[in-house]
Amino acid sequence: MSASWKQLFFQILLLLISCRHINTKTPGPTSPPLDPISPLPTLERSYVLKGESHTEKVELLNPVNLSLMCTWAGNQNKPSNITGFWRKDGEEIENSRVTVQLENEQYNLKEKFSIVSEENLGSYSCVFGGEAKIDFVLAAPQIGDVRDKPIVSYVGDSVVITCKMEESKPKPNTWNWYMANDTGKEQIFPAPEPLRYEIKNDGWKTKLLVYNLSEADSGLFYCGAVYAISTTMSHVELKVISFYEPLKPFIVIVVEVIVLVAAILLYERSQSKKDYTAAGNGAGDQTNSLTPGENNALEESSSMRQRKV
Repeated sequence: MSASWKQLFFQILLLLISCRHINTKTPGPTSPPLDPISPLPTLERSYVLKGESHTEKVELLNPVNLSLMCTWAGNQNKPSNITGFWRKDGEEIENSRVTVQLENEQYNLKEKFSIVSEENLGSYSCVFGGEAKIDFVLAAPQIGDVRDKPIVSYVGDSVVITCKMEESKPKPNTWNWYMANDTGKEQIFPAPEPLRYEIKNDGWKTKLLVYNLSEADSGLFYCGAVYAISTTMSHVELKVISFYEPLKPFIVIVVEVIVLVAAILLYERSQSKKDYTAAGNGAGDQTNSLTPGENNALEESSSMRQRKV
């Protein structure tokens, strides 16, 4: 009997030991592996300068690691080494000064820049001893179709404002529209009700439709070609006028003519009154200037005419 109890106790002990190794926790979802961050592509630009200055335009669409290489043929003296440095938008880049050795009758200056956002765009200049420089102007594709004259429309009408990029340039990812206000620019988001704005994008071209115009809509409208690195802006001026606005010059001319004619008539009337008064005064003076004999003769002549009658 004691042996059976020992066997039962031993089996219970084994069961408890085996239960301790069972994982009772509910397994959670497996986290997906993180995508590796791809490094920026490297873009190289170089220029050989034989004079004193040059400007090179660099068109960018996406963030890049930009490697700029400057080569200067030097001047007549050609010292064995000169000081070279870099500028960003006219300001010297910190810790960019280096000693450039004369190699193969020329000087070489190279630097790599990370261009990841719109703030990194602008003008990068390599300077050789303060005597020569090369400017690399970094920018997204620019909108060449710029309207100089304003679009004129009337109160209550609708207007279509067009903006387009040359098809020879890379197609924008999308287009945005903005309206100028007191603080800068406010992006336009079309709403179905009330329908005031409508945007139609078509590749290299975009249209902004403005409905039910008012004089408050007058001002600058900006179209933005959106690229990964930056948004390129252009603007169009809209002038909203009332229907009687074109008649204002004609109304002014008519009023001036009426005033002129009235002035002429008043002048002629005043002159005629002066002439009439002068004529009456002249006849009275002539009668008063006759001698007594002449007056008697006139009276006798008048009496004879009355008898004959």
